[in-house]
This record gives sequence, structure tokens and C-alpha cells, in this order.
Amino acid sequence: MAKNRLQRILAAAGVASRRKCEELILEGVVRVNRKVVDSLPAFADADVDVITVHGKRIQAEKKVYFLLNKPRGVICTNSDPQGRRIAVDMIPVKERLFCVGRLDADTTGAIILTNDNELANRLTHPRYELPKTYEILVKGSIGPESLEKLKKGVWLSEGKTQRSGIKVIKRGPEESLLEMTIKQGRNRQVRRMLLRVGLKVKRLKRTKIGVITLHGIGVGNFKPLTPKQISYLKNTTEAAAVKPKLPRKAVRKRTRKFNK
Repeated sequence: MAKNRLQRILAAAGVASRRKCEELILEGVVRVNRKVVDSLPAFADADVDVITVHGKRIQAEKKVYFLLNKPRGVICTNSDPQGRRIAVDMIPVKERLFCVGRLDADTTGAIILTNDNELANRLTHPRYELPKTYEILVKGSIGPESLEKLKKGVWLSEGKTQRSGIKVIKRGPEESLLEMTIKQGRNRQVRRMLLRVGLKVKRLKRTKIGVITLHGIGVGNFKPLTPKQISYLKNTTEAAAVKPKLPRKAVRKRTRKFNK
């Protein structure tokens, strides 16, 4: 069963704000499968459990999934104190959406918006390593040495980045067009990686999330994900979740053995 925090389920069903829902739980007016829940943390499965507030059963919110082609200047948070436009306002639906991960204000392109907390957590967790592809216009020409460094990974303040896929689409003395695929999601990672090899990003666009592309979606527009695309995201992350990982000691021992 997919358990989520009870106050989050109540808020998603439109009962009240998450903070108010916490108060309702502590007041003892919330029941799960006829049992009073009056302490936190509390968890439930909205698709299976019978949840009532003041004796009235709540309805589980329908799960929705969208792919947005985010324009420049749009923010990927659910509010902005500076009053800038936010991505969730670009999709006019009654469900409470949130962005899966973030693109900074100057970066355009593909971002998923949903109300499916479980899938969003999987997609943003470092373990699942869903590849994301970017089209990048950089200032100046990129040489083979810089390309090789980016492929192997470069050192940032958090440590060395993983290997990345990168190819030159167009090279010129004033600017070059690149395509890069990464599996990590560090803050402004692509820009920082390129700056590490002396290249300043002039334009950055995310074109793919896994195999899901922006094909047919203009800037500022969106489309619901197809059942096939949703299944792909769920199956990809579920497969990664059960994939065994060798302990670090075992990895070192195996590496030493192969290097002999």
C-alpha cells in the first residue's frame, strides 16, 4: 500500500490547508477505517482506507499528470514572494499540482506537474537516476578536452558529478550548440558543469525526461501525459527501487580484484 501523511491526504482532498488538517487530526475529528486518529505523525492510503472528517468521508483526489514546456521567467515553486509567474498556474485544473523537481527561472523546457506524491518522490530521489536531456547554447567553441571532462564528470562543491552523455550539435568560434544528458539533479548542475570547463551558458532548455519529449508542445503550452508515459515513469522508478546495490566495501573489493 502507498502510505502518505494523513494531513497531506486531507489537504489534497480539499479539506483545508495542511496546517489546519494537522489541527483537525489533533482535535480527534478524523477517523481512518472507523478508528479515531488524534496524534501525529499519522499515515494512510487514500486509495484503500476509509477516511472521514466530522463523520463525512473524503474523496481521494484523482491523480493527474502533465508535461509543461516552461517558458523563461516562470518559477517552479507553488508561490513566489516577488510575484513572478509560477508554473502551476499555467495548467488550469481543480487539482492541487506541484512541479516534479525544478527548472530555474532562466531555464526553459520540459517539466512534469502532478498531484501524485509517491511518483514525484521517486522521480526526484537521487537513487532512481532518471536521465534528463538538455539543449545548451554556450558562448565560444568547445574543444575535445572539455568534452571529455564533461563526459567523465567534473568536480563541484558537492563532489564529482556522474558520467554524462554529451555531443556537439553545432560548433562555431562565437557559440556552440550542445546536447547533454545527465542523471543527477543538483542545483543548476548543467550551468555549473559547463562553467567548470570555462563555458558560459547563453540558453538552456530541457528537451527530454527519460524518453518523454516536448514533441508537439509549444513554449508555454502543456499536455496530459499519456497512460503509456505514466506507466513508463512508474515502471522505470519501480525497477530502480528493487535493483540491488552493492555495499561500498564490496564495490571496492570487486574493483581491486578486476584491476589485478
